[in-house]
Amino acid sequence: MMSVKYPFITEKAMLHMENSKLQVIVDFRANKHQIRADIEELYGFKVTNVRTMTTMKGQKKAIITFEKPDAASEIATRLGLA
Repeated sequence: MMSVKYPFITEKAMLHMENSKLQVIVDFRANKHQIRADIEELYGFKVTNVRTMTTMKGQKKAIITFEKPDAASEIATRLGLA
């Protein structure tokens, strides 16, 4: 099961990218270990931390922190977001 649905892009999410953090919407049933494994497999960067929360719309959002300082910006560029 692929837990990552799509990137979550807001002004605040773009500010987090400067700190090597990426926000994504994930499957509600996914746990932090599954999210970490999927992100590392999809994008090829080492993940140091995963925090999850529920949005006001009832979706599950994960904030991923990467080991490499510019990983979040590089991923956003690959996806055409930055």
